[in-house]
Amino acid sequence: MHKILVVDDEKDITRVLDFLLSGEGYSVTTALNGEEAIEKLRKADYDVVVTDLKMGKVDGMAVLEEAKRLDPDTAVILMTAYASIDSAVEAMKKGASDYIVKPFLNEEIRLTVKRMLEQMHLKAENIALKRELSQHRGCKNIVFASDSMQRVFELLEGVIPTKSNILLTGESGTGKGLIAETIHCNSPRRDNAFISINCSAIPETLLESELFGYRKGAFTGAVSDKKGLVLMADGGTLFLDEIGDMPPALQAKVLKVIETGEITPLGDTRPRYSDMRLITATNQDLARKIKEGSFREDLYYRINVIEIVVPPLRQRKEDIPLLAEAFVRKFAAQNNKKTKDVSGEAMQALMDYPWPGNVRELANVIERAVVLTAGETLDLKSMPPKITVQPDEAPGTLKELVNEHEKKIILMAYESSNRNKEATARVLGIDLATLYRKMKKLGHTP
Repeated sequence: MHKILVVDDEKDITRVLDFLLSGEGYSVTTALNGEEAIEKLRKADYDVVVTDLKMGKVDGMAVLEEAKRLDPDTAVILMTAYASIDSAVEAMKKGASDYIVKPFLNEEIRLTVKRMLEQMHLKAENIALKRELSQHRGCKNIVFASDSMQRVFELLEGVIPTKSNILLTGESGTGKGLIAETIHCNSPRRDNAFISINCSAIPETLLESELFGYRKGAFTGAVSDKKGLVLMADGGTLFLDEIGDMPPALQAKVLKVIETGEITPLGDTRPRYSDMRLITATNQDLARKIKEGSFREDLYYRINVIEIVVPPLRQRKEDIPLLAEAFVRKFAAQNNKKTKDVSGEAMQALMDYPWPGNVRELANVIERAVVLTAGETLDLKSMPPKITVQPDEAPGTLKELVNEHEKKIILMAYESSNRNKEATARVLGIDLATLYRKMKKLGHTP
């Protein structure tokens, strides 16, 4: 039962408010002056304080200040005459939740108190969700200190409890997969399956059978029934990574699943149904692919109910020290090494590097350093040359300087992508033909 303290030096008003609010099911306590109100505030907790502003020696402003000092979450509603509205506004700047002008209507009091309690309830739910999300972040190994990632998680807090489809966009290696897992393990579906598949890593024919399953004899080699990933995700979450690479013919079938929940395995005539939440991710420009005709516009709007843009590591460098330390602990434990930390010089080198491969590349660099280092601290010598080598003296012309800088960026992206030309082109945001042309121009043909 919510507890309310009513304060007014007019006894008739306290009686009316006591009768009115008690009738709403609240536990009401009254005080006839500011001194008595403060004494009661110090002895008990109240959800809402309704106090007159103008009283005797101790006025409503003093009651407000003491209530907020004792419990900043207490809602304080001020009652004031027309002549004192300016004072009421000033009190709101000091923490009052609302004010009511005398003479007031009974319904106005009821609605104002009800609104204050609803706001407090929503705030408490939000705090509980943040606490739960924070607990699950640890198990998913997502650490950050940057404002940009804080905004990502603030957005997540609002969408995690829902069933809405989510599209994660951002460069390769930014951690979209970990964020998808975090969404699932904090959602009401956490006790059911989280199913993940990379649409760019599997040929079209195999991708269809993986997603929808098949019946025995559906094709050569189908020696038994296979349950598809969509059905396996029933009650849980299906994560389609790199959905921008999904073949157009398969996109139509995925669209039908989203719209109806209906799946028909290969070689079967009976439809099945799956209640799953869909999370997708891509590092490509889907709007451009729609214009090119390689991605369905209707599917785009179905998967992009909520878009969450994951920023690249170079735009959130405050996260690098936390990530580096977490990776040191992880890889030291995995490899039975005694490595504990990163030296100041080495950390500065990590902060100065542009990280074209993002968090995945940082993890690769730290793992390599931990494996090759015998001591407890990773220093500059532990880092690969791409992290520590300083640029040579700048060429004499602007064209030479630009070409040299472009060459270094391309080569860093090429190395961080494990010398995979297609992946390099995606990281750089250019097509494969352009990559070949630039490499040839710069005198480096992989």
